[in-house]
Amino acid sequence: MDGEVCEHLHHDHDVAQLTRLQSEPHKLLSRRVPGKSTLPVSPVQMLARREANFSGRSRFTSADSCHIQSRYLPHNGPRVIDKLQSFGYVTQFSHDGSLLVAGFWDGRIRVYNVDRGWNVRNNIRIRGFPVCDTSLSPDKRFLVYANMSHFLHIVNVESATMESDPNIREIHKGLNFAAAGDPTRHFNANLISSVKFSTDGRELVAGSSNSSIYVYDLGENRLSVHVGAHRSPVSTVCFADESGQIIYSGGEEGLCKVWDRRILTYEQASGILVGHVDGVSFIDSRGDSCHLISNARDHSIKLWDIRKMSSNITENAYKKRKIPLCDIHKVHRSSQGRIMRNFRHPYDISLATYRGHEVYGVPIRCYFSPEKSTGQKYIYTGSSDGSVYIYDLLTGAQVARLNHGRGIVRDCSWHPYFPSLVNSSRDGVIAKWDFSAL
Repeated sequence: MDGEVCEHLHHDHDVAQLTRLQSEPHKLLSRRVPGKSTLPVSPVQMLARREANFSGRSRFTSADSCHIQSRYLPHNGPRVIDKLQSFGYVTQFSHDGSLLVAGFWDGRIRVYNVDRGWNVRNNIRIRGFPVCDTSLSPDKRFLVYANMSHFLHIVNVESATMESDPNIREIHKGLNFAAAGDPTRHFNANLISSVKFSTDGRELVAGSSNSSIYVYDLGENRLSVHVGAHRSPVSTVCFADESGQIIYSGGEEGLCKVWDRRILTYEQASGILVGHVDGVSFIDSRGDSCHLISNARDHSIKLWDIRKMSSNITENAYKKRKIPLCDIHKVHRSSQGRIMRNFRHPYDISLATYRGHEVYGVPIRCYFSPEKSTGQKYIYTGSSDGSVYIYDLLTGAQVARLNHGRGIVRDCSWHPYFPSLVNSSRDGVIAKWDFSAL
């Protein structure tokens, strides 16, 4: 990992076993040659044994397919899809990979039709504030965007209108997140910066600069949950799984928190995940109700199991054990990264830590690789050094570095079914990476 040290995930842990089940081939298709057990299983050998019906199934299982596909990492590129004169801030594939949503700092959102030569399907313009987050509904009909105000806006991207300007060509429905009873509702303190659709598309979860998390019921058109979640701005939120009952949040103070809506106590989290020593920039759920990863300004990604979360540690105790950032910020940027990477929080309860990338300035995002094609075998992230890093979930090894080389890569997205990855960067370029044997 380019000289960095990673704390390896214990091979007997649940998430390690689940990853192997999702991404390792059937033992009768992958019987290794004596003396060569360290070599990867040959896809040609697996195909031959499948045709000979070694497994008794006459077909590949999903794990067999993931094992083969996960070997073909996207590395050939970058190929420019589009370029705007603005910071590319958000880049996300739809759940089926047919659409790509890209949000830019100058207030433009473009939806590309992946299956039709990457042509622009929707060109959405917003007013006044930059695009800081977007989320596409599971049915691909609606797009919600956050632009640092106390409103979220929803646009119908399924309509025939390609050009979409608020209140000119189309109404961008506003969802008011200034909750009744919220002492900040009369001010511009509750600026929404993070938003995600639930799996069923009926709810939105959002994080705000006033330290709160919100859940908005789209069917009833009202706020259903408002929690003063952190002691600093909430930089990232997401639902843990398809049930929508568990919510993860990350704050600028460096804590990840877990909220169970079934036993929700306002301003009291179900548990706290301690380990980062600087602000959390993004959280991604594995979707199994237990595991998540978080990226932070301490230049690390951490893997968590919420069954090991702390329930008795206080935020004051955590703060006293943090690295003295006021001193760190006085030294050169290169020294900041070195000091943070060598500092371990005494209360760290993470399962593993992944290092090598950089997180300076903007909140860099990280994700599990797709379940259907890789079995979530990898973790990938943008970086302030202009690259996309891919880590092996189990070993922590850096298996690929996609060097865009044109400024900060804040967001990136791996196609759910193919070895293809798209990233956005500070120079306004939307770039694509593919697998190529040449």
